[in-house]
Amino acid sequence: MLITHDTRCALDAVVDLVNTAPEDTTTPDALPDLVALEDFVRKHEISDVGVLSEFDLSAVRKIRGRFAAIFSAPDARTAAGMINELVAAAGTTPRLTDHDGYDWHVHYFAPGASVADHLAADCGMALAFFVVAGEQERLRRCEAPDCRRAFVDLSRNRSRRYCDSRTCGNRLHVAAYRARRKEAAG
Repeated sequence: MLITHDTRCALDAVVDLVNTAPEDTTTPDALPDLVALEDFVRKHEISDVGVLSEFDLSAVRKIRGRFAAIFSAPDARTAAGMINELVAAAGTTPRLTDHDGYDWHVHYFAPGASVADHLAADCGMALAFFVVAGEQERLRRCEAPDCRRAFVDLSRNRSRRYCDSRTCGNRLHVAAYRARRKEAAG
């Protein structure tokens, strides 16, 4: 599957956005205030946003939940329905642009769109490409028992199981190794 630079940026943004949500009642929201939203916008180089407000923060949190549901969708038809609703509500207006030193690429948000509509349109379309390509199963949640972070499996054989092999994957492999050693010594 060919993933263009702008699609990859949108995928990174949507994964990071989904992963800002608290995993349970004991973990804090990683998008707690306007400063955090401004940092998110800056980190992901989201263009044409303007001055952000508390309304923007609330709207971004709402679409975050809708994106999270897409990563948990049981099948492509369900994911497609969710993506269609999200993108349609954003008032998608595809247009070619070549700003900030990037070559030609497509923005799906309308000029002057809110940051929430911008994310819904661009990130929604990035996820739509996976459904269209029959690759919806690449939109995953970490399989570590104590982690439910979202990620996009871009491995060649669709075999990635953990959000980060250095943390979640390595921790589980070490635990399994120790359990085998303990059983063998038993």
